[in-house]
Amino acid sequence: MKIYLVGGAVRDSLLNLPVKDKDWVIVGGTEKILLEKKFRQVGKDFPVFLHPETNEEYALARKERKSGKGYTGFDTDYNSNITLEEDLVRRDLTMNAIAQDQYGNYIDPFHGKKDIKYRIIRHVSESFVEDPLRILRTARFAAALVHLGFTIAKETMILMQVIVKKKELLYLTANRIWNETEKAFKTSNPHVYFQVLHQCHALYFFFPNINLIYRKNCFFNNYFFKKTYNLNEVLMRLAKISIQYKDIDIRVSYLFQFISVYNNIYKNFSNIFFDKSSADIVLNICKRFYIPSYIKEIAVLNTGFYCFLNNIYYQTSENIIKLFLKLDAWRKPKRIEKIANLINFHFLNNLEKKYFDVLPGIFLQKCFSIVKNISVQSILKNNLQGIEIKQELMRLRIQTLELWRYKTNKFYFLYNKIIF
Repeated sequence: MKIYLVGGAVRDSLLNLPVKDKDWVIVGGTEKILLEKKFRQVGKDFPVFLHPETNEEYALARKERKSGKGYTGFDTDYNSNITLEEDLVRRDLTMNAIAQDQYGNYIDPFHGKKDIKYRIIRHVSESFVEDPLRILRTARFAAALVHLGFTIAKETMILMQVIVKKKELLYLTANRIWNETEKAFKTSNPHVYFQVLHQCHALYFFFPNINLIYRKNCFFNNYFFKKTYNLNEVLMRLAKISIQYKDIDIRVSYLFQFISVYNNIYKNFSNIFFDKSSADIVLNICKRFYIPSYIKEIAVLNTGFYCFLNNIYYQTSENIIKLFLKLDAWRKPKRIEKIANLINFHFLNNLEKKYFDVLPGIFLQKCFSIVKNISVQSILKNNLQGIEIKQELMRLRIQTLELWRYKTNKFYFLYNKIIF
């Protein structure tokens, strides 16, 4: 029985990247031998075992044969006669098909080290087309490694397009799609993930709303500036905001808000409070992929209030207080910061630095700082009851915000001068 280190640990070591998890392949082993050695078996489709001390994954070498549709349509053979090369050939990319023995020697039958040296993301064999999940994995690796100069081999891109034509993508589950997409959003260059999906014609299958921006420009409008974007420009801006913010909820929300922009192209932007139709599009995407609530909530709120926030200087104090209530800002003040960061980003690329103090996100945060300490406790001494408490609380908040805005009127003359 021989044991080899395989997969990401070998690849990342060759790239001088931090090694996170170690996976091992056992050649010549059996379930019985591993169970006798106190390994714990996990997985139903094929035997994977956890080491009794390190908890690292050990899998019996196996072969796979396509027998159905999608990424689960395989028959698996893991008898003790399976060779290391037979196990490696079933892997997706050459850089993931390198093994290392206990002495540090590399076993590299598909020239993965060479592809790593020349920064090429290449498929191992023609069986690449049998697993549709490999489109998402390849796109995700492109996003994760583009900063090191990696590109996808032309012949691999052709095979990705073949997978799309065979309609194998229809058999991928929502959880699998989001799992790879979430990993892509956590990379330094998530925009590359969507560029690759578009290049291999898979973007429409996974994210038709985003693909639509490729076909028609989207429109951005406020009193500062009016601008039309196509998705190439949107993704470049996603690249920029990803440099500034690592929070996945900000990155996802930033991309999804442009779905709203296209949807609202013929609407009067300045008169919208909460754009439910656009927010529902984003909500449905989040529900479809079971996107976690902490991401979904910011994405939906940012999209729904997109028009309102871009014109917040011209909103009434009453509507601004209603915005805070809708954001549940008194219980979740962190939302104000995230929404402010998102809305500021548009303006940072279109204003001179000397005008940065009039960014709408800063104004939003200032407004909230003025009213955040006005709570129920501050009016309980007035012996009000029921709906009277709610009404008085609303009145005080509006009045306080309105007074502050009146006192700082000079600030808004400056703002109007910039615009007009």
